[in-house]
Amino acid sequence: MKDDLSRRLFLRGAAAGTGAAVAAQATGTPTPPGWHGAERVERIATNCEMCFWRCGVLAEVKNGRVVRLEGNPDHPLTHGRLCARGNAGIDLLYDPDRLKYPMLRTGARGEGKFRRISWDEAFSFLATRLTEIKAKYGPEAVALFPHGVASTFFHTLMRAYGTPNSAEPAFAQCRGPREVGYALTFGQGLGSPEPVDLAEAKLIVLIGSHIGENVFTSQVEAFATGLSRGAKLIVVDPRFSTAASKADWWLPIRPGTDIALLLAWMNVLTGEKLYDAEYLDKYASGLGELTAHVKEFTPEWAETITEIPAAQIRATARAIGAAKPAVALHPGRHATWYGDDTQRARAMAIVTALAGAWGRKGGIFLPTHMPHGGFKLPPFPATRPRIDGAGTRYPFADEDQGVTNGLIDGTLAGKPYPIHAWIVYGQNVLESIPQRQKTLAAINKLDLMVVVDVLPMEQVQYADLVLPEATYLERYDMPAIVDSAHTPYLAPRFPAVEPLYESKPGWWIAKQMAARLGLEAWFPWSGPEEHLARLIEPLGTTVEALRARGAVSIPGRPYIEDRLPEDGPLFPTSSGKIELYSKTLHDAGFDPLPRYTAHPAPPAGYFRLLYGRAPVHSFARSENNALLDALMSENEVWISPKSAQLAGVSDGDRVVLENTDHVRGSAIRVKVTKAIRNDCVYLVHGFGHKSRALGLAYGKGASDAELMTRVQVDPIMGGTGMRGTFVRLVPAGEV
Repeated sequence: MKDDLSRRLFLRGAAAGTGAAVAAQATGTPTPPGWHGAERVERIATNCEMCFWRCGVLAEVKNGRVVRLEGNPDHPLTHGRLCARGNAGIDLLYDPDRLKYPMLRTGARGEGKFRRISWDEAFSFLATRLTEIKAKYGPEAVALFPHGVASTFFHTLMRAYGTPNSAEPAFAQCRGPREVGYALTFGQGLGSPEPVDLAEAKLIVLIGSHIGENVFTSQVEAFATGLSRGAKLIVVDPRFSTAASKADWWLPIRPGTDIALLLAWMNVLTGEKLYDAEYLDKYASGLGELTAHVKEFTPEWAETITEIPAAQIRATARAIGAAKPAVALHPGRHATWYGDDTQRARAMAIVTALAGAWGRKGGIFLPTHMPHGGFKLPPFPATRPRIDGAGTRYPFADEDQGVTNGLIDGTLAGKPYPIHAWIVYGQNVLESIPQRQKTLAAINKLDLMVVVDVLPMEQVQYADLVLPEATYLERYDMPAIVDSAHTPYLAPRFPAVEPLYESKPGWWIAKQMAARLGLEAWFPWSGPEEHLARLIEPLGTTVEALRARGAVSIPGRPYIEDRLPEDGPLFPTSSGKIELYSKTLHDAGFDPLPRYTAHPAPPAGYFRLLYGRAPVHSFARSENNALLDALMSENEVWISPKSAQLAGVSDGDRVVLENTDHVRGSAIRVKVTKAIRNDCVYLVHGFGHKSRALGLAYGKGASDAELMTRVQVDPIMGGTGMRGTFVRLVPAGEV
């Protein structure tokens, strides 16, 4: 009865919208949409960038100032939902610590000493330095670290300049393993947002996915809808997460053993013939090889590894078989855990295939191409090979997204050729990429580091040139073109107000740089309106209509039975079928079927460091936000009661985490809870800022990234497994 009540309360809360947490920012009687007090305001449709989900937003503007943000009910993905972070976007726009004007370094790297300069001086300096580097070392000596939708403009700029060296953390530190693993199985990756048919599922399976804490609004809505319609829920997680509290089966797995559990599920599904035989016979190859491969991986075998009872493994496998094909096994998002992550993604994809769930209602739906126009650009100049190992050392890495850690390694080694300059846009390389010491060592080798950012994050202190970008509420960006949604759509980002101070939009910075470098041919449009008008030409709409509505969509064809010839092959693999056994991996020297490999356990007195997100924060960009700081101003370290007793700490104590390389983090408060295994501790990611220029966030909480001095690199695609960090708790008074 208690569980039923908690589930109903959760669903009711989700249905009410996730933005209620910041309702306290409004005082008095709520005013109707389109009004601020007794005055009419202008409403501008745009999309959010407080995280990467890009929810639809209506910005209410009065006298040139944004006075309110709310969800856009016409947005085809988020339907008017807006979380706490989205509601708090006003405080990013009006953050007093924002970067306000271009700056040139005057002190040593890391000192944070700069002098204010004009945009003309900034562009002259940058064009001169890039021209000199190109003449002396070749264009490949410049590397780009981009992130976000607006990075498209900088990617075009640097490709036109002549460098192939570009890499973003979305691949090597986040989604890369799952994209590669699913592409090797089904012929295509998953995209963003993940095409998981949660609302129509009969069974939802989450393996380390924290729905309800990461607050991807459309997924929370679909998740709540699926549960309200009676979907069963399996949650595999060492921590009793918000989602686990709604589960029919919570499997508190020993970290690093997920592949063993997945192999045991395959053992039951094949051994008891619970798979979708008709589907596999029509669409898949390799079932015989798979069945033979998993015969020895019984639930009893997996129990000794995962510490999940064999009976539970068998029961959950049978639940998958009973719910087929409406099994929504979420592929996860942050998938870089232990260095064998592509094979774990392959195992998850294979279970999805056994359930007949790829392209089926309640499983994983198929993308529908969203038509859009474009500009015919000159060919990019020929370049030397990449330095990050994408396509060579890491044969299945995406060369469009690159391997960030590979770029850092290449910068340090100077091989196969030296890197002399970095341009960083839209990411904090000291928080988003592990092994911070290596990143700093690489930065200190550079002749030039340029940072384009909104806030004075840690990396800004090491830059030679700082360029202040306008916030998402002040700029046009490349539209979100989303093929992976159930209803595909195109959604531009329009400026709600003019940029404050001397900040400028990213497109303008890139286009101005192109002009200074003689690369205008790759930017053959006068401004945002012309750029957007060309992109939406095939869609039968106008810039004015989009400015009012916020998005344009087309009917999706999400299931196999909906597909049309123009959609192309159903499974664009080399065989044209789902490849349970991957000959592609075999031919490249890797296991063609997933295999469990044991990972080191924490040494005596240490715990495995786990990390995740909180509903009110994302990345490291939201901790300096006053509205969100009021809701959560610092993180805590979760530890079980038994482990706390052994470590000699109590709830509320201040401790410092120290890893096995004797690197220590900042002081953090202890949270003693039964909601985590004895061999783990847990942090919310993004805290522990060391930039004094962040007046609100500086010195609050601890950074998980700071403690990640060792990683396990995935040999298939180059991603950094970041859950092999072990820490002990040292009372802050002893430090």
